[in-house]
Amino acid sequence: MEKNWVDLGSVDSLKSKPLQEIKVGQITIALSYQDGKFGAVSGVCNHVGGPLGNGKLDGDYIVCPWHNWKFHRTTGFGEPGFEEDRVPQFELKIENEHLFINTNSITQRNKLPHPSHALAREVRREDGPIRVVGISTTIMDSKNPRYSTSDKLLEVAINHAKNELGAQTMFIRLNDLKFRACEGYYSKSAKACTWPCSITQMDETDQLVQVYEALVHWADVIIVATPIRWGAASSLYHKMIERFNCIQNQITLNNKSLIQNKVASFIITGGQDNVQDVAGHMLGFFAEVGFVFPPFPFIAHTRGWDAEDMENNIAYVEKSEGLKEGAKDLVRRSIEMAKIIQHKHISEQKIVKAGRKAQPLKISDT
Repeated sequence: MEKNWVDLGSVDSLKSKPLQEIKVGQITIALSYQDGKFGAVSGVCNHVGGPLGNGKLDGDYIVCPWHNWKFHRTTGFGEPGFEEDRVPQFELKIENEHLFINTNSITQRNKLPHPSHALAREVRREDGPIRVVGISTTIMDSKNPRYSTSDKLLEVAINHAKNELGAQTMFIRLNDLKFRACEGYYSKSAKACTWPCSITQMDETDQLVQVYEALVHWADVIIVATPIRWGAASSLYHKMIERFNCIQNQITLNNKSLIQNKVASFIITGGQDNVQDVAGHMLGFFAEVGFVFPPFPFIAHTRGWDAEDMENNIAYVEKSEGLKEGAKDLVRRSIEMAKIIQHKHISEQKIVKAGRKAQPLKISDT
């Protein structure tokens, strides 16, 4: 094939960066410079099209910034064990202190599947009793052994589901898990925010995998409990749900809802008011990722804006049989709703995108 040489610029300017993305017409190049040698491979990752030139170098390998896939910076070969998963390699030459690239690649792209993350398996409910997950988003834990009203009422609900209603149960305290905050992969590209979460795929120590596994693959019912902090749900609650964008984004990318035939309900407590605003946000968010709700989908208790006597608030919740019965009835209603929708079983259908979020912008050239 005839060579098509294009001047990329002066050697001195190009070797100032160890890795950079360069556009040559319609071609995107990941240009690297290390140990006195340039390398040029395709700047488009084989996985979901991540920008390799915006990644980093790990020895002689380019690490994709989206999901950590690696390709040799000069040959385009994949990392050891995946050598045949390769991106195109480009020939370079230096003339008159300028670097030139032959835009007709030496090699062709070859995609080799990598092992899927365990979360990526098909979502399929196994036979068995209703499964209920409680998620406590309070900061209270064994190292901060203060009484949490939201956590205690959630315990009442989960224990009732297990001991009296015949459900299988799981209790997750977010504060016991170590997980990173959302890093905004969606803002880079919709394709960068994948399922499983980009962070989960890249970081084996990220423990939010326990929540993903429970919500997507195990639970029929989830009950989320939060305290009210300055008129809003807890910071841990918000840290968690920001990481759920990867679930909602499957609708945007693939017209596929990972959450189907699942019920959500909520427990909200605090020394301040604003229950309905907190509940409204929680209902709106969990509806957006695919959950449905029982009648009267939350219970709540607050002392109001001017009642800063937290000791009395705690004592009231500890002693209130009414609130405990309310928690029990909330999980009962949630389980009944789960049984109804499982019996009817809402079949999987594509989501009509009109009127939904994340529509592509069509901008006229005129």
